Amino acid sequence: MQPITCFKAYDVRGRIPDQLNEDIAYRIGQAYSVFIKPKEVVVGYDIRLSSQSLCAALTRGLADSGVAVSNIGQCGTEEIYFATSFLDVDGGIVVTASHNPKDYNGIKFVRENSKPISEDTGLKDIRRLAEENIFDMAPEKVDVTQVDVKKDYIKHLLTYIDIKKLKPLKILCNAGNGGAGPTVDLLEPHLPFEFIKMYHEPDGNFPNGIPNPLLPENRQSTKDALLEHGADVGIAWDGDFDRCFFFDEKGGFIEGYYIVGLLAESFLKKQPGSKIIYDPRLTWNTQVVVEENGGEAVQSKSGHAFMKQTMREEDAVYGGEMSAHHFFRDFFYCDSGMVPWLLVLELMCESGKPLSALVEECIARFPASGEINREVADAQAVIDKVLAHYKDDAIDVDYTDGVGVSFDNWRFNLRMSNTEPVIRLNVESRGDIKLMKKKTEEILNLMEK
Repeated sequence: MQPITCFKAYDVRGRIPDQLNEDIAYRIGQAYSVFIKPKEVVVGYDIRLSSQSLCAALTRGLADSGVAVSNIGQCGTEEIYFATSFLDVDGGIVVTASHNPKDYNGIKFVRENSKPISEDTGLKDIRRLAEENIFDMAPEKVDVTQVDVKKDYIKHLLTYIDIKKLKPLKILCNAGNGGAGPTVDLLEPHLPFEFIKMYHEPDGNFPNGIPNPLLPENRQSTKDALLEHGADVGIAWDGDFDRCFFFDEKGGFIEGYYIVGLLAESFLKKQPGSKIIYDPRLTWNTQVVVEENGGEAVQSKSGHAFMKQTMREEDAVYGGEMSAHHFFRDFFYCDSGMVPWLLVLELMCESGKPLSALVEECIARFPASGEINREVADAQAVIDKVLAHYKDDAIDVDYTDGVGVSFDNWRFNLRMSNTEPVIRLNVESRGDIKLMKKKTEEILNLMEK
């Protein structure tokens, strides 16, 4: 039995063609059919050069297993979440590798009602079935149809805001040659904003680099263009636009952590007493904002599949990860990279404040390092070494995701990536930026010895 190495904690990611190819995609389609037993599934694909052929192979695997397939074509990941619930089908699959390097691709899965599938809820079974590669062919040919849900998807996105409250703003938007551009174009006629568009056309060659604004080296072009055009705000997306990133009017990059607090406060003002989900990497600001606004903060393991599962279990109105995944009860408990910027711009219009003013108090109260990534030979050994150094003096050690270690005035989280061979560090403090920077350096030095 040939092992398949592209299965991760909550999706499939692998290098083309040795880790993921059309044969593996075909078998995954068959395995999904056996495990989920769907009658109808919706599929789509991102802008990567290999995505359309992988989606075609996946579709053959589904169809040969007797599953009717509705193909929505090139799309963002969230459009599959939308289509699965809107069309009321039994599952959804999108071919995407989000922000991974150009020679990678992947697959994300949901079942009925856009429920996530992670290694805890079926991915291990789908992998085992694909590896065994023992499948029965359906006795009759089933339909593969092309479906267009974009008009309904745009209509749904616009329900999150009150268009009458919006004012003319100048927005610098950077799609990074990923998939966000066409969706922005469809939203544009409904909004009073002036859009300055850069790297707007989808292009799987990624001529301006891989769209991943979480990397500091990928932010300068957005900042420069924002300042050049005098824009009120900057927005950038990753390749499959399930994450969006913000730049204030000064060109400053706003960590996703503070956007979580901003949106949590906004939802709690509209729906007091609601639950808000957060991830373990950076926590204090979210906990304090939720408590001050009369909500209940609930921690979840990091990762979109785990966050969605917790959102459903808690019936939370909103959830956010510091990595810029934002989850909404009204979006089938799933993440969207379009809903957050609509909400943030509505907040700017309502308050009359620039984005920098909306987040400056939280940034001062809980300064954070931003996520620092390091490639290491043995990630677990590094985590064990750092933990051994600090745990005796800690007031709390949390193992929800990697290890979170808290002291009176600072804390850190160190975890292995679920999708890349790296270790991720986040540090924050209570109002002491010097302490945060000092401890960040201290941990990095310890990691590198």
